[in-house]
Amino acid sequence: MADDAATPPTGTDFDARAFRTAMGQFSTGIVVATGCLDGQPAGFAAQSFVSLSLDPPLIALCPGKTSTSWPKLRDSGHFCINILSDEQKPLCDHFAMSGGDKFADLTWREGVSGSPVLADVLAYVDCKLEAEHEVGDHTIAVGRVLDFKILAAEDSPLLFFRGGYGKFEALG
Repeated sequence: MADDAATPPTGTDFDARAFRTAMGQFSTGIVVATGCLDGQPAGFAAQSFVSLSLDPPLIALCPGKTSTSWPKLRDSGHFCINILSDEQKPLCDHFAMSGGDKFADLTWREGVSGSPVLADVLAYVDCKLEAEHEVGDHTIAVGRVLDFKILAAEDSPLLFFRGGYGKFEALG
């Protein structure tokens, strides 16, 4: 039988702000997920991205259920993960906003899936949507890797930690 002390509180007993602060102790990279539906590019900034499997090569992305961009990527059946460098915070801010033409005045090219590969990113991972799972207030999207490339191996990633952005500095 489970110990009540180990059971996380729910409903009114749950402190969402404290949980967010606790999760903020884990540093994550920042990506921009992009796709193209009916010739119209779409995209959003995300920090919930992870390598999932090497055999077969799979990644996972977790867009919020309130995202207006994710349904366009999902409906296209493909998406590209663009891994941002520490110099691309303005690009992150641009894709974090809702609405508008996020691709106006941006340099990008089509990946093998037709999804946008943004200029000057550290790397990209172009995927076919393999599976989607609704969980809580997010969706877990599993992508099968079609293509990937490291573009700027010497640059540092844009990181998110304790509610703020920063960059990686190697230890001694």
